Amino acid sequence: MPSSSTPTARRKRLGSELRKLRERAGITATEAAALLGGNQARISNIEAGRYGVSADRVRALADNYQCDDRRLVDALAAMTGERRRGWWEEYRDLLAPRLLDLAELEHHGTALRTSHTAGLPGLLQTTDHAREVMRQVVPELTPPEVEHRLSFRLKRQSVVFRPDPAPYRAVIHEAALHMRFGGPAVARRQLEHLLSMSERDHVTIRVIPFAAGAYPGAGQPAYYVHGAVPQLDTVQLDQAHGIVLLDAEPQLSKYRLVFDRLEALADGPAASRTLIRGIIRDL
Repeated sequence: MPSSSTPTARRKRLGSELRKLRERAGITATEAAALLGGNQARISNIEAGRYGVSADRVRALADNYQCDDRRLVDALAAMTGERRRGWWEEYRDLLAPRLLDLAELEHHGTALRTSHTAGLPGLLQTTDHAREVMRQVVPELTPPEVEHRLSFRLKRQSVVFRPDPAPYRAVIHEAALHMRFGGPAVARRQLEHLLSMSERDHVTIRVIPFAAGAYPGAGQPAYYVHGAVPQLDTVQLDQAHGIVLLDAEPQLSKYRLVFDRLEALADGPAASRTLIRGIIRDL
């Protein structure tokens, strides 16, 4: 397969997982290349996501690395099948690469979980709310930059509206529901949109009420994207310097536990809708 100067998130993750399998087997890149009848540079380029790789070659590499986890091998082989460019590639020269990586991860995710304290999940934001949020970005965005980001965010929301949506579970602190981005009218429409989305079969919204007190991960929004197997899960964090993606097993285990605790602490879906309706009445 040809090389790529801008490898996609999916190709980079595939290469990363193949490197993990090789290192776990105690095999050097030179030794791996010899087993395939190639050279070390090709193995390095595959692991960096610069070269594409076929499903058959993935299976051959996994056999050479003595990986007997067939579900993982099947999932890795399935990651080689993409030929069409995703819609997010239209924004390649307009937005930061990590934003494109996030859209690609969401597109292929088998389930999505998110938690927010002072803001609302991007996939659940109305156009007016999202535009106001983007106007507060520092350093300030130009009007065209705001519209590019807004357009990108609205297209990302297709994952919750498509015919075969992945399960989407959001935990939102009550504080975020009281934020009046854009004023009372915009806030009301945003909260009504949350109620509408919460009625969808694949969307679960839980609210952590003020009375719940302290909770794990307080103050930091987090996003957990499930892969085809647990080893291919990804955690996305928003930092002051940009988006961070985590996929090491200790990190994944930590955030699985964090999300389980948040959901256990939050009100159930019905009680959460009642709380949201009460906030709307007070606007």
